[in-house]
Amino acid sequence: MNDFLSRRFIYATVGLTIAAGVAVSIPSQAQMQSPPMSPPPSPMSSPMKPPVKPTPGAMPQGQKVGTIVAVASANPNFKTLVAAVKEAGLVDTLSGKGPFTVFAPTEAAFAKLPKGTVEKLLKPENKAMLRKILTYHVVAGAVESKTLKTGPVKTVEGASVNVRVSGGKVTVNNAKVVMADVKASNGVIHVIDTVLMPPTN
Repeated sequence: MNDFLSRRFIYATVGLTIAAGVAVSIPSQAQMQSPPMSPPPSPMSSPMKPPVKPTPGAMPQGQKVGTIVAVASANPNFKTLVAAVKEAGLVDTLSGKGPFTVFAPTEAAFAKLPKGTVEKLLKPENKAMLRKILTYHVVAGAVESKTLKTGPVKTVEGASVNVRVSGGKVTVNNAKVVMADVKASNGVIHVIDTVLMPPTN
């Protein structure tokens, strides 16, 4: 009898041990579930960095400087000058290898001329006169402001302009240089406030 009871006690103990082992080895449902995945951050929700502003006056990195005609065409202050260059047939010349120095009159400079003068010069029958005036604004070679000296400077037209350098200011005949050393791939532009008129013979 005692032997029978002992066996039952042993079987019960083993059964409990196995049951306990199974209970321990089986993970709970909570353990079986994967932890919730955080959604990837939306590009729209990411903080936007402000765009980098280029330095005023600086050329974007890698961008090439254009020719004198290209630089002038990109500036609305030279609208009349560019139209005159085209009408005079000087685009190819001033887009060529050069180098050239151009004393470039602004829109305000052309506005100083007597009323109707610009319209008259842009007519096909006045092409020779227009060409003469424009080439009087052009000097062979790239002459930067630091190398300009007081005295006569021969132009492509044939006549000379009178340059005066004084107190850090430059005048060409009766025109003031209001902005110097505008770089181009085939020369340099000096912006002037008055249209230069070649001497008449």
